[in-house]
Amino acid sequence: MIRNYPNRTLCAVFEDMRNAYKTYNFGSIASLIEEAQMLANRMEAKLENAHDYERQREELRKLNKEIEKLETKKETLEEK
Repeated sequence: MIRNYPNRTLCAVFEDMRNAYKTYNFGSIASLIEEAQMLANRMEAKLENAHDYERQREELRKLNKEIEKLETKKETLEEK
């Protein structure tokens, strides 16, 4: 029995694949494979986005430190 609901998990798709295999109902296997591939692609994209976000945050921290150093240097030069 294939369940359709929003935000379906990859584990639920695998469970449906196992049930289809147990009952020799191979008509739905192709669509389940496509659904599993789609969900796996989404997870992979999310991991890449999270990695990109962390990399950008680290770059922002470095730039903020550099700005602080330059502002301090500017203040000392203006005092002279």
